[in-house]
This record gives sequence, C-alpha cells and structure tokens, in this order.
Amino acid sequence: MRNLLDPTDLTVAEIDEIMNLALDIIAHREKYSEVCKGKKLATLFYEPSTRTRLSFTAAMMELGGNVLGFSDANSSSVSKGETVADTVRVISQFADIIAMRHPKEGAPLVATQYATIPVINAGDGGHSHPTQTMTDLLTIRREKHRFDHLTVGLCGDLKYGRTVHSLIKALGRYEGVRFVLIAPEELKLPDYIKKDVCDKNGLSYEEVSTLEEAMPKLDVLYMTRVQKERFEDLAQYERLKDSFILDEAKMALGKKDMIVLHPLPRVNEITYGVDKDPRAAYFRQVENGKFVRMALIYTLLRWKEQGKESTANAQTQCVVGPSCAHARCITLEEPVEHLYYKESNGSCRCIYCETPMGEK
Repeated sequence: MRNLLDPTDLTVAEIDEIMNLALDIIAHREKYSEVCKGKKLATLFYEPSTRTRLSFTAAMMELGGNVLGFSDANSSSVSKGETVADTVRVISQFADIIAMRHPKEGAPLVATQYATIPVINAGDGGHSHPTQTMTDLLTIRREKHRFDHLTVGLCGDLKYGRTVHSLIKALGRYEGVRFVLIAPEELKLPDYIKKDVCDKNGLSYEEVSTLEEAMPKLDVLYMTRVQKERFEDLAQYERLKDSFILDEAKMALGKKDMIVLHPLPRVNEITYGVDKDPRAAYFRQVENGKFVRMALIYTLLRWKEQGKESTANAQTQCVVGPSCAHARCITLEEPVEHLYYKESNGSCRCIYCETPMGEK
C-alpha cells in the first residue's frame, strides 16, 4: 500500500504522472466528478489549518467522495489522551484514505504503521509538507512549463520552514536546478538539508543575505515569513526584517518572466502592491493545490486497489537507538521503537524527524 509522507516517496516518473493527471482534471473536470463516489476521506488535523484542510475537503468533494474527520484535536479523543496509533486504527474502519496534519514531526509515519488505508502527510511540524510541494510543482509546471534548469530563490524562514525543505528535495531531482538561499543567520537552511540533500546530490546553491542580491538571477522566488518569534534579540529582528519583505521596488529587479510563490498565509513579507504584478502566482497556487490533491487522492486510491508498492527509494538500513533528543519528535509522545536510518558514513538519523542521533 502506498502512502505519501515525503516528496521522495514518489519517483520523478510518478510525480510527472500525477502532474499530468492534475492537468487533465483541470481540462476535463466533469470526467472526474464521480470517480471517488462512495469513498471517504478522513481529515485528521491536530493543529489549525485553513487552506490545506479546505483544499483536501474541496478536492474529495469534487471527485464525488465524502469527507469526515476533525479540525481541532481538542474536539477528538486526542483530548482524552488517545495516541495517533489508536486513532488511525479506528479511523481505518470508517474511511478509505487519511490526510493528517500534526505538530509533532514523524506523526504521519507512525500513522502508516497502524493504518490499513493510505495516509497523506498534510504537514508534520517543521519536517515535511509534501502536498504543498506538489502544489508548488504544479504551479511551476503551469507557469514555467518545466522543472529543469531553473534558478529558485528561497526566502525567509529556511530553518523551520517545512515547505522549503520539501521543495528542495523534490526540485533537486531535476537537471540543472540551482537554489539561492535568502535568509538571516538565525533562520538559515539546516546543515542536515545542505549535507544530506544538497551536497549528497551535487545540487548547486548559494547563500545571500538580501533579496536585492538574488532578484536578478531568479526564475522562481519562493517567499516565506521571517518569524519574529524565532529571534531572541528583537532589535536584531527589527534590523533584519525589511531585507526580507518583497515590495514593488524589489520586484523591479527581477526577470520579466519570474514568478513569485508563497505557501500562505502571509503577514507582511509580501506587500499588497505586489499582488497586482502578473508575476505574483501565489493565489493561482492556491487553486492548483485543490487540483493536485484531487490527483493524489485518486491516484493513491487506485494504487491501493492495484496493490502497487513503492519503487522510489532503495532499502535503507535501520538500527535501533536511544530516544530521539529532538523536542518536536513524535517518539516523545508515542510508544514506538526508536529507529534510525544508518548512513553510508556510519552516522544515524531518526526515521521520524530526521534529526541526527544525539542532536536536539
């Protein structure tokens, strides 16, 4: 049975298949209006969400299916102390597929160990957000007509931004993609992403400290919020924040065919004046999210019926280790075995949150 926990769960060929299906859905919506008739999607959202939850709901409804679930963990048995494992065991009796968002990293992986139906990760802490990545990819495909040979700027919170981490993993598998990392020192891309994704796969990237330096080079600019709450020194935040606000003056430095993406919600990192620029694709991106989730739901349900298994990743050796030290790892809350991926160099990473063994 196939699940979607991370963009790399899908091969490049499978991503292209899902993109093509999404494009066909856009062109022939009536053809897909009842393909999931009689099927039920369970949306298990343990933390607040507007776009992602409603996008999944709209996607299943437009496929002719039904939706059940919860949008607040406090309104479910979670408030009584029920584990993710027990919740998905129960939900598997009621639904055909699950979309789960959880603040703890690795929670959807725990869900797959107990569910008897496909699980889609709708965001787990700062770890991964594969359906947002698929949304980003469909938007790039529709706007730029390719994934290869693009220079992609990633701006804002690159340390905790799960959308950024997922997008690097997905786009990095295409030829000639180059990343420009635009962030304050406090919110730079984590070393494990640089080493295990960028360096390991020979990806080209550079780090810059202002948007002005990056703008003339970019085909795609992916904006995220510089989070005030991540700074211990507020004076430092005040000094840096304007460097990472996209306005009309900075847009004037960009290519005429550049596009601007944002996972939303925005706060002040893109001024409202930018919305009028035809290169601002972030609201078109929202609609693409519905179409790509339609394609994903339909595909995973078909793959389950066909008994299709994953060929995306080679078998990775796992070893039992000590408790993960990462404060947001699901292993601190769930009674699961503490397993680690063993790398070729002997180092180990938690299979749930990807934190190196012993690192917080």
